[in-house]
Amino acid sequence: MSQIVEINSEPTKQNKKELARQKSQALILDAAERLFSSSGYDGASMNAIANEANVPKANVLYYFKSKDNLYEAVLERILSNWNLGLIDISVNDDPAVALYKYIYLKVRLACEQPMQSRLFATEIIRGAPYLGDYIRNNTRPWFRKKIEVLQAWIDANKIAPVDPTHLLFMIWSSTQYYADYQTEILILQNKLEYEESDIQAITRSIAQLILGGLGLKLPENR
Repeated sequence: MSQIVEINSEPTKQNKKELARQKSQALILDAAERLFSSSGYDGASMNAIANEANVPKANVLYYFKSKDNLYEAVLERILSNWNLGLIDISVNDDPAVALYKYIYLKVRLACEQPMQSRLFATEIIRGAPYLGDYIRNNTRPWFRKKIEVLQAWIDANKIAPVDPTHLLFMIWSSTQYYADYQTEILILQNKLEYEESDIQAITRSIAQLILGGLGLKLPENR
């Protein structure tokens, strides 16, 4: 005799509800990122963002309460994406491989999502009025942990003795240049947009300079 198993459908309903919430929030964040990047904070209204996301304004306010909250969420998402490449590095990793992968990720983001970098740069130039607390409370602890790993590599003679703080700053500045000054770069190279070959060439050039300065060679399986 077969046993009847009662299946609770509630988790499925909850999962669907959560997926719908995530999808709606992503649509709103994407739209807000585009408008904040192109029009600035003052030029992007909640109505315009709702229209861009193709959702009612009430949905935007339901998830983000205010324009300030939405702006902060957009900036925090940008920083979170940028930090992904170094989240899991440890003292046991191969420095050449870990740093090359991070440089590659930063270059790809700069070339494919330049508006993110420009929006972030504008916020920082203004003195980080909306992002200051996030940088202090989230980015700074993350930053210090990565500095500890870089210093451990130095102490183990895995990389040349450089200031790890300025090593990270150099990676950031050299990669994000290709986002912030994209127009100039493309004009100088007589291009309309970045291509996949550009991403590979930029990554290789920056990595050669930075890894070479650390006494490292480019990893063979890039």
